Amino acid sequence: MCTLEKRGNLFILTFTGENQHRFNPNLIGSLLSLLSQVKAEATRGSALITQAQGKFFSNGFDLDWAQAAGSEQGAAERLHHMVDLFKPVIAALLSLPMPTIAAITGHAAAGGFVLALSHDYLIMRKDRGVLYMSEVDIALTIPDYFNALFREKIGDASVRRDFLLRGLKMKGDEAEKRGVVEAAYGGEAEVREASVRLAENLGKRKWHGEVYAEIRKGLYPQLSAILGLTHKAYTIARL
Repeated sequence: MCTLEKRGNLFILTFTGENQHRFNPNLIGSLLSLLSQVKAEATRGSALITQAQGKFFSNGFDLDWAQAAGSEQGAAERLHHMVDLFKPVIAALLSLPMPTIAAITGHAAAGGFVLALSHDYLIMRKDRGVLYMSEVDIALTIPDYFNALFREKIGDASVRRDFLLRGLKMKGDEAEKRGVVEAAYGGEAEVREASVRLAENLGKRKWHGEVYAEIRKGLYPQLSAILGLTHKAYTIARL
């Protein structure tokens, strides 16, 4: 499942175990609960790092759980159910009152890539793991909020095309070069250290959390609208 640890002002959310960390209703519910806890306990100087154990950051939705419904219609209904359940997770990350960092030390595919991309900063390793949208290869359409996320988070249209229409598997060095991730490092330890270092440096700024979240939502207006997030056009906060 996933755990939450607090180190000073840093929240560290970890997908535990050596599995593929596929999103099913149980894991999605646990993730959403922990994000709610992070928001409730946020203070100035807080930051979130999301990471995972094992070879996968996350391999997306739990298609085995969907297919266990026993029929094509049942599998489709379960898949749509997961898509609907996952939407508030992305909304929670977009409205979290603090900087967020995805420490990607393994493969991030489909919904797992979407989860990582929903963070403010992505840190990746060079020696293992790819970013991959598998939908075109496994004959699944892409939810509207996934598309909006890619449109507003990845500025290069050719990169978006290659991810969504070619099923490109992008390694860390190329992802850094093409601006998809903030930085790529040689191994797992370096990724974790760099993520903590970045989180601590951002936390030192002690930004007003509500203002930070409002600016983020305004930065991605199409995604915010699809997620049902309201954006205050102008907010004056006490310093």
